[in-house]
Amino acid sequence: MVKRYAYSPLIDTGAVVRELPVSAGSPAPFTLENERFTLKMDETTRVYGLGETVRGVNKRGWIYESWCTDETFHSEEKRSLYGAHNFILVSGEVTFGAFFDLPGRITFDLGYTDSDLICITPERFSLDLYLITGDSLKDIVAQFRRLIGKSYLPPRWAFGFGQSRWGYVKEEDIRRCIDAYQKAHIPLDMLYLDIDYMDSFKDFTVNTERFPDLKAFAAEMKERGIRLIPIIDAAVKQEEGYPIYEEGRQKRYFCQDRDGRDFVVGVWPGKSLLPDFLNPEAARWFGSRYKALTDLGIEGFWNDMNEPALFYSEQGLHNAFSELKELDGKNLDIWSYFRTRNLMVNLQNSDEDYKLFYHQTPRGRFSHYDLHNLYGYHMTKSAYDALCELRDEPSLLFSRASYIGAHRYGGIWTGDNHTWWSHILLSLQQMPGLNMCGFLFSGSDIGGFAGNCTRDLLIRWMSFAVFTPLMRNHSAAGTRSQEAFAFGDTEVFRHIIELRYRLIPYLYGEFVKAVEDDAMFFRPLVFDYEEDAIAATVEDQLMVGDSLMIAPIYRQNADARHVYLPEAMTQVRMHQVDISTEELNKGWHYISVPLGDVVFFSRKPFPLAKAAENTAALDWDDVAYIG
Repeated sequence: MVKRYAYSPLIDTGAVVRELPVSAGSPAPFTLENERFTLKMDETTRVYGLGETVRGVNKRGWIYESWCTDETFHSEEKRSLYGAHNFILVSGEVTFGAFFDLPGRITFDLGYTDSDLICITPERFSLDLYLITGDSLKDIVAQFRRLIGKSYLPPRWAFGFGQSRWGYVKEEDIRRCIDAYQKAHIPLDMLYLDIDYMDSFKDFTVNTERFPDLKAFAAEMKERGIRLIPIIDAAVKQEEGYPIYEEGRQKRYFCQDRDGRDFVVGVWPGKSLLPDFLNPEAARWFGSRYKALTDLGIEGFWNDMNEPALFYSEQGLHNAFSELKELDGKNLDIWSYFRTRNLMVNLQNSDEDYKLFYHQTPRGRFSHYDLHNLYGYHMTKSAYDALCELRDEPSLLFSRASYIGAHRYGGIWTGDNHTWWSHILLSLQQMPGLNMCGFLFSGSDIGGFAGNCTRDLLIRWMSFAVFTPLMRNHSAAGTRSQEAFAFGDTEVFRHIIELRYRLIPYLYGEFVKAVEDDAMFFRPLVFDYEEDAIAATVEDQLMVGDSLMIAPIYRQNADARHVYLPEAMTQVRMHQVDISTEELNKGWHYISVPLGDVVFFSRKPFPLAKAAENTAALDWDDVAYIG
């Protein structure tokens, strides 16, 4: 059962697709006092959800701020990442789900200030609250998912493996990469283009010195079984003669300041303007610009910098330089030095800047600050709506920033992670929270975006990522190469990625079922075994679809780990090209997992295809059932 409580919401965020009557009275089991929602927890209460956040599957004990943030260090003390996913599932004496439909900042204190108290504080008390009860944890999630609508279903080829790097700057870089993959017979379906392909970082342009004929190049890659997937950034360069800028300025499609002037920010191209994606007319206009690339044969995109990420605003930069001039030549003590340093550091993604520009919505004009979490969502919707008109076939589309509702239009990747062993575990623990909020097509940058990856880290990360719907290796410019061929010995990577392709009929089939049934593709063990007290404590194993359970290695130099089986299962081991099985009883087991082996578990038979070098060569019907 779902109840809705309305507290003067500013606008319809678009997160919910079912219209419900407003309930009267108290939003029990919460206590509402002083515009805060509180709930006393007992010692067994667990809190799940919140989508893309740090720390464990059970979120109890930490404090989170729902605020889309360009956060480059995903460490345990962080309260916000790129997405704002305001759904929690409380499991205790009273078990229920709660969705706080608020486009601005909201704080979830889940036992941080008071270890026994949930305290949820909207910064502005203008929201809809949906409370959901049901027969089980999975039933509550299914009801919530029906409330917010069906998840995005990508094309089947999107389940192939993709290679990306900020630093493939010209055609020859990409050809060398594809040549190396195909020479080693390592399966590959996609090559991602980062900002290097653009002309001066301008959206919907191509640097013709680096890519003289992108249409012919895309066709050449398609002949080789590879699709090119370019990035699109949220901001538009301020440059006279640039058609996107000129048209957007003329039609007033960019966000403006209080006085109606285009609000100037700094991003990759320098001075830029922000399309007003919350203005339906502006959103349709920006989406239609994807045609410049779909006409070249492009079949998918990844949207970035759409929190929106700001390096500075023109006004903020002016103020910082003025203060720096005052400090020039003075003797800076420790406090003056910190002030000087922070003048520049605090320019980036400033709340003060977010308060200075406005959106023109169907409900009127609003400060961006009050609607901040909707920006990336509406960029994704803009692209999705346009691509449905521009292309006869489904497109690949995923984003960095998101709000609940964006799950209907695209997937997400978890942003600029690091080459840290702990980020394998973080990625695993993010998946079920994202699934609860409808984001099924998701994954992390395999090997880590920032930092220098090692061979063993990449092997272990890939051994987990073979199960994530979005499987992409991505890294930053200036870091060590981490392609599957970069460490000399390609055999181990070929075997692991071949396993991914052999699993695609199962993974895609279970993904489609999760979409159709409003279910979770990834689930904590306790969701399937609610009466099992041990399953409720396991934070590093997940159910994948209806048949499989995974328990990856995420510690350096570990070659074994303890695994809990909530019922008798079949251990499935890939060792090089061989697949072997072993029946194991319910309970704890110490499982050997040498580097390069992939071990997982099945509770019922699942299909395994023959290896293929891309999804076009995959025989979906010629499968053997294992387990």
